[in-house]
Amino acid sequence: MSDIRHSLLRRDALSAAKEVLYHLDIYFSSQLQSAPLPLVDKGPVELLEEFVYQVPKERGAQPKDQSKDSVRQIIFSSLFSPQGNKADDSRMSLLGKLVSMAVAVCRIPVLECAASWLQRTPVVYCVRLARALVDDYCCLVPGSVQTLRQIFSASPRFCCQFITSVTALYDLSSDDLIPPLDLLDMIVSWIFEDSRLILITFLNTPIAANLPIGFLELTPLTGLIRWCVKAPLAYKRKKKPSLSNGHVAAKAAPDSAGLDRDPHLLYSKLHLSVLQVLMVLQVHLTEKNLYGRLGLILFDHMVPLVEEINRLADELNPLNASQEIELSLDRLAQALQVAMASGALLCTRDDLRTLCSRLPHNNLLQLVISGPVPQSPHAALPPGFYPHIHTPPLGYGAVPAHPAAHPALPTHPGHTFLSGMGFPFRPIR
Repeated sequence: MSDIRHSLLRRDALSAAKEVLYHLDIYFSSQLQSAPLPLVDKGPVELLEEFVYQVPKERGAQPKDQSKDSVRQIIFSSLFSPQGNKADDSRMSLLGKLVSMAVAVCRIPVLECAASWLQRTPVVYCVRLARALVDDYCCLVPGSVQTLRQIFSASPRFCCQFITSVTALYDLSSDDLIPPLDLLDMIVSWIFEDSRLILITFLNTPIAANLPIGFLELTPLTGLIRWCVKAPLAYKRKKKPSLSNGHVAAKAAPDSAGLDRDPHLLYSKLHLSVLQVLMVLQVHLTEKNLYGRLGLILFDHMVPLVEEINRLADELNPLNASQEIELSLDRLAQALQVAMASGALLCTRDDLRTLCSRLPHNNLLQLVISGPVPQSPHAALPPGFYPHIHTPPLGYGAVPAHPAAHPALPTHPGHTFLSGMGFPFRPIR
């Protein structure tokens, strides 16, 4: 019967039904010659149901679905995986249109395929897809970002990969690479609603201790930290007047779409969410037996970030941007401390001292790079915890309600130090 079925699958519905009846006539005529009342076995019944009554043949619903997903992923990959030739431009153009349309009609299978594509494709191609989507939904048509926003509940996996891609694209290295306000607002709302979103790829991917180079990271944490830390300086640079023929250039008109949204408050909310995610990472790393073995925030990626902060601080002139520099360094210190304490950033205090040695002075950063100090036997805190050197903390052992939300006064740190957070390494004696 299997051979007959395969031949029927190549016919149209009417022709297949006629062919089934013809074969069954021959089959039962042969059966009647050997038995007066032949038994009807399962094979002929399945052919009747499939080709006469048009009932799809099922071989177990779950394996069938899994097979469809696998086939869809393979086809998607074969269509759009870059090959390093002239056809890649056409591939990327078609992919951008397909994924943009999938967002518009909320086509989840395509979004899931795109999420897998982003995970296993070099980052240089991922940022091209991200730029195409940002252009379509955040730049070309005002208000269309709401369509992109709705896929948060439809395909969280795609949203996670999309965030990782746009943080790689918009690195704030120039005014053109500051994320559009619509994009920033959408991402902050996604993460603030459910901060676990940025861990979806990490939590659902088999992970080796050594990650491939040149691909998107497992989480957007590094990119989001870069956004939060560089934002005060990047926006200050954007407002800085430039000279043209000896005259100060006219100020650009404000963005009407952002009149009711303060980007500085959005970055503050984002910074809080990132710290909250970092604080729960130790549990997840331990569950995966990766604690102390896998750094989700690579030290090598912190080096260019610190260099960029130092360059921006010099460029802006500390006398004119003292508050922005202080805020940027406060956020850097908080992110470094919590990332190291949770095991997301693997480095020693000596590495940290060397890395931050050229940065402008910041009280909070000095506490972080000093690390835990030996306590006297009569100290109130247990060994390995930071002492309260400057001021009593506002919220002992917890992330402040508004971490680095406003720049501190240059002479006194106004931000809570996470004194209850121990470092996963021994203090230097």
